[in-house]
Amino acid sequence: MEGNSTDTYTGNRGLRLEEPLIFEQDAPGRSGVDLPEPPPVQSRLGGLDRPDAIGLPGLSEPQVVRHYTRLSQKNYAIDAGFYPLGSCTMKHNPRLNEKMARLPGFADLHPLQPEATVQGALRLIDTLAHWIKTLTGMPAVAMSPAAGAHGELCGLMTARTALEARGDGRKRVLVPDSAHGTNPATAAICGYAVEAIPLNDRGRVDLNALKDALDEDVAAFMLTNPNTCGLFEDEILEQAQAVHDAGAFFYCDGANFNAIVGRVRPGDLGIDCMHLNLHKTFSTPHGGGGPGSGPVVLSEALADYAPRPWVVHGEDGFSLVEHEDEAAQAAPYGRMKAFHGQMGMFVRALAYMMSHGSDGLRQASSDAVLNANYLLASLSKELSLAYDGPCMHEVLFDDGFLKGTDVTTLDFAKAMIDEGFHPMTMYFPLVVHGALLMEPTETESRESLDQFIETMRHLAKRAKDGDAQAFHDAPVHTPRRRLDETAAARRPILRWRPDPVQGEAAE
Repeated sequence: MEGNSTDTYTGNRGLRLEEPLIFEQDAPGRSGVDLPEPPPVQSRLGGLDRPDAIGLPGLSEPQVVRHYTRLSQKNYAIDAGFYPLGSCTMKHNPRLNEKMARLPGFADLHPLQPEATVQGALRLIDTLAHWIKTLTGMPAVAMSPAAGAHGELCGLMTARTALEARGDGRKRVLVPDSAHGTNPATAAICGYAVEAIPLNDRGRVDLNALKDALDEDVAAFMLTNPNTCGLFEDEILEQAQAVHDAGAFFYCDGANFNAIVGRVRPGDLGIDCMHLNLHKTFSTPHGGGGPGSGPVVLSEALADYAPRPWVVHGEDGFSLVEHEDEAAQAAPYGRMKAFHGQMGMFVRALAYMMSHGSDGLRQASSDAVLNANYLLASLSKELSLAYDGPCMHEVLFDDGFLKGTDVTTLDFAKAMIDEGFHPMTMYFPLVVHGALLMEPTETESRESLDQFIETMRHLAKRAKDGDAQAFHDAPVHTPRRRLDETAAARRPILRWRPDPVQGEAAE
């Protein structure tokens, strides 16, 4: 099979089974269910009835179970091993959280239920909002945004609404060179021109460059702290003062809040709004295109412009403020989404907070920083650090240690796969050439970190000893090898189509 050289007839390698697409396993008349024939009904489709079969594959139940079991065995997951993706925070999701989210009354809610029947859920949202405000030192929070990027949009739209309310039509947003790509994208979506602010030689925002760029046309400055280089912005108080002196708002990308929970309150740093990725800081499931949640905390200057809805507590219990005539605020810009937010993620996040307590959350962020600095201290001789000094929750190396070896950052990452490790984040942040960004999180044991460290040392030595071909060939122990990534990006095949001969035979 193309892209899968093997010396076995089946394509299988031991218990790692070759698995075709589910559509390729289709057999006419085969089904895992037995449904009665539907009674004849008069069509109401106005002549738009489907003339052909719907195109779903026919498989027996054992085939379906085996197919998805085999696919699951090809996935790398935090439940299988160490996942050092920097900037992404792939940490263990406690099973207690999952148990809580499956409780009746949380798992089977409907967003259109009468408020009187969901008082417990509203109380949970209100309680979670309280602790989020407490941990961040901010007076208000919008709970409805559905992801980190959605939260960014919420924060910047709130700032824009506040500016418009005072008749201020500013046109520019400042974003550091090292920012997540969603920051400039969010600013552009909100109609702002984006201006990049460079870093200094310490990997932090150049304060003088920021001050030079600030003027009466700047609406906001979007900072990530700790930043994407894994470093704390130690001039953030001066940055906030300069931004506010210019009449602009200070937005903070809260993707890395998990490094400072219990130690630093963003509200004390002069921040006006910040989104929180609940999956990064409070252990809700990460990604998959679905269960996102990105609450946005707001300063007093922006609290009156938060999007609806929000929970209030009155004489008759909890209720939602959902309409403009109910809002005792200046000029909210409307809604971010249809309903209030991702309830399942709220349950998990609050369960995580309550099971840890304030001391436990502080310990978790401290351990995340400790583990990252353990990697830094253990690997700084074999790998090359991008910036000197201690890091926060993630450590950033560059490809300097590979100079003259004919091994690239990508080659190095592919070799890690053969060793059983998911690669770290590569080539990000873009300000560092050949970046290797590693985040061990607080949930990894000393033993797993030591194994990772020894593996990195082994691979670095192998590259420096001149064994470049082994890196070029890697990975060799995977179901697929080196694919043409450029062609896959430029000419992706997004829909499976049957072989013409096979299609005619089926008919």
